Amino acid sequence: MTVELTTPLGKIDVTEDVIARIAGGAAMEVFGLVGMASRKALKDGIAELLKKDNLSKGVVVHNQNGEVILDMHIIVSYGVKISEVAGNVQRRVRYTLEQTVGIDVSAVNIFVQGVRTDRDT
Repeated sequence: MTVELTTPLGKIDVTEDVIARIAGGAAMEVFGLVGMASRKALKDGIAELLKKDNLSKGVVVHNQNGEVILDMHIIVSYGVKISEVAGNVQRRVRYTLEQTVGIDVSAVNIFVQGVRTDRDT
């Protein structure tokens, strides 16, 4: 599936995987975010922390009736205010996608899959 953008110069098709990679990279710049979690089921109650080359696997892109909605599965650092981290991720991802691709994101849904301490590796 692709997201279609129409410009005065022509049509641009952006795949959902590209949108997910940009969103995952933008989210990783937010303070308090440890990483992206796998959107699959938890293993023994522990969320799997994804490596930097798999950030897009923690992001689900929905393209419904021309609206782009993102579901982001994240792991936050212990001791930070989760609502602040989630809000910062939402703002950062929305801004980055609007500036780099020109896509207006209607919603960024955050799912906190876990909290990591310094001792968790």
